[in-house]
Amino acid sequence: MSAAAGPRPVAIGGMRLSTEPDRDEARALATVQAALDAGVTLLDTADAYGRDDGETGHNERLLARALAAWTGDASRVRIATKGGLTRPGGRWVADGRARHLVAACEASRRALGVERIHLYQLHAPDPGMPLATSVRALALLQREGLVEHVGLCNVSLSQLEEARTIVDIAAVQVEMSPWHDESLRNGVAELCAAKGIRLLAYRPLGGASRSRQLVQDPVLRSVADRLGATPAEVVLAWLGSLAEVVVPLPGPTRPESARSAARAATLLLSDDDLAELDRRFPAARLIRAPRAVRRPPDTAPGDVVLVMGLPGAGKSTLAADLVRRGYEGLNRDEAGGRLADLVPVLAEHLAAGRRRVVLDNTYGSRAARNVVIEAAWAQGAPVRCVWLQTSLEDAQVNVVQRMLSKYGRLLEPEEMTRAARDDPSVLTPGALFRHRREQETPEGSEGFARIDAVAFARRRREDHHRRALIFWYDGVVRMSCSGARTPTSPGDVEVLPGAREAIRRHVDEGWLALGVSWQPEIARGERTAGEVGATFARTHELLGAEVDGVFCPHGDGPPVCWCRKPLPGLGVLLIERHRLDPSRCVYVGRDASDEAFARVLGFTYRHRDDL
Repeated sequence: MSAAAGPRPVAIGGMRLSTEPDRDEARALATVQAALDAGVTLLDTADAYGRDDGETGHNERLLARALAAWTGDASRVRIATKGGLTRPGGRWVADGRARHLVAACEASRRALGVERIHLYQLHAPDPGMPLATSVRALALLQREGLVEHVGLCNVSLSQLEEARTIVDIAAVQVEMSPWHDESLRNGVAELCAAKGIRLLAYRPLGGASRSRQLVQDPVLRSVADRLGATPAEVVLAWLGSLAEVVVPLPGPTRPESARSAARAATLLLSDDDLAELDRRFPAARLIRAPRAVRRPPDTAPGDVVLVMGLPGAGKSTLAADLVRRGYEGLNRDEAGGRLADLVPVLAEHLAAGRRRVVLDNTYGSRAARNVVIEAAWAQGAPVRCVWLQTSLEDAQVNVVQRMLSKYGRLLEPEEMTRAARDDPSVLTPGALFRHRREQETPEGSEGFARIDAVAFARRRREDHHRRALIFWYDGVVRMSCSGARTPTSPGDVEVLPGAREAIRRHVDEGWLALGVSWQPEIARGERTAGEVGATFARTHELLGAEVDGVFCPHGDGPPVCWCRKPLPGLGVLLIERHRLDPSRCVYVGRDASDEAFARVLGFTYRHRDDL
C-alpha cells in the first residue's frame, strides 16, 4: 500500500453511500460498479459507515456485494477499511481499546468476505486511550496475517511519528482539499512524501458546504474550460499532482459522479495549469518546494517573534514588553477578525522594512504556526518562538484573575458563553482544557530559527500582604446533624470538635477567617441561595468568628464554572477581595481535591486532622 508497493491507485470512499439520509441501495451498487468500470482500484470503507451502531458493517457489506457482482477483473481492486469508531445513537465515538480493534477487525473480515484485509486503518485516535495501545493492536493483527497493511486516520505529526516506532505505517488518511490545508501545514503530508507513505485525501472537494464555491471559483472554471473538464475533476487532478503519494478520495453517490472522479486520474495538467492553480491555492508550495528553498538564513535581517502558550499563559505581557522595546505588535484580539487576517498585515510590515514583529495569539497547533512562518519566510525574515511553559493550573489562575479584573466577579456559565463571543479573554474551563489537549509542542523541525522556553513565575504583589486561614466547610469545620451531605437548615448545623478553638486562635493572632463550599443543591432546585446563606450564618455564629464564606452553586458533571473545587475560582476571588499573600495563607481540607486546590493557589495545605 505504501508508495513503494506499486502504482498509485485510483480511489473512492464509500461512506456517503451508507450514511446519507436519502441513500438508495440500487443506486449505491450502481455507483460502485460505475467507478470500477471507469478504472477505480481502491475502495475505502469502515465498519462505522452506517446510520448507527445497529448498522455496523453496512458499508463494508455493500462494497463487498458490489465487487462480487462486478463482471470485471476483481483481482486488481483492493478494499481498505477502518476500525476504532462506534456509532451510538448516530454519534461518532472513538474506541481504541485493543480488544475492540481485534473484534472489529474480525467483524470486518466477515463483512468483506476476505481472509486478510488489504489495508486496516485506525479510524481516529481515542483520547481516552494511549495511541500506542491502539497501534500495537493493529501490529498484532498484521503479525497474525489478518491484515496486510496498517494505516492511520486523522493523526497529527507527533502521533504519526509515535506510531511508526511501533509498526510500519503504509497509509495515512487525512482531510485535504484546496480549502483545508492543515495536513500540508502540520507536517503530516511532508513526512508522508519523504517516507513514501500513501496519503489518502478524504473530502477532497471540500464537502457539501464548498459545492457552490467549487463550481464558481474563477480559476478552477478557467482551467476546467480549457481542458474540457469539470472544476471537481481539476481539483482532484491538482491534489494528485502535489506528490506521488497523494491519493484523492472523493465520495461519489451517483454513477455519473463516480465516472467523473475516475476521469480526474487521467486528466493532464500542464505546467501553466499547475502554476495558475498553485497561485490560487498557495499551500501547494509546502509540498512542491523543498524547505531549504523556502527558508531564509537564520541570520537574515528581521526578527519575527511568535509567542506561544496556553490562553492565560502571559503572552500579552511578554508581547507588550517587546512592543515597548520597538517591536510591531500584531494581535487578533485587538485587530478583530481571524488569525488568518494577520498574515497579510505581517507581510506588509516586513515588505515595508518593519522587520521586528511580535505575534501573541494562541498558535497552539503546528498548522496554525506554519501560516506565520511561511508568510515571514516569503519576505526573507526568520522566525523564532518564545514558548511560555505555563502550566494548566497557573493558566487557570491567570484566566480567573483576568475575569475578576475586567468584570469584577466570577461570571456564570451562561454569561461566559455569551461574553466569549466578543471577548477572547473570557474562557470557560472546558475551552482551556481543550486548548491544553490540542496544544502541540513547538519543534525546531517547524523551521524556527530558535525556540526560547520561558518558565512561568508568579510575581509577588506588594499590595497583597494579608494572611488568612481558609477552610472547606463541610467535613472540616461543620457537619449535618441529620447526616446529609451539608446542613439543610440552621438547626441542622453542628460544628466539629476543635474547629471553633482553632479558628478563634488564628483570628486572635490577626489572621482572616475565610471559608469555601460547594452547594449543588441550589442548581438542583432543592434549596435556595437564601436558605444556604442561613446555614452559613448559623455556622459562623457557632464558630464565634467573622468569616467571609463563598460557595459554588453549580451542579456536578464536567465543570462549566470556575468556582467548583479544585478549579481555583473561589480561591482567586478571596485573594483579590482581601489582598492575600498566598504564601502566608493556610488552607484546611479533607481530600485530594482540597490539596490540589491549595497547591494551585500557592496556599500551605493542612489536613482537617491537623486543624
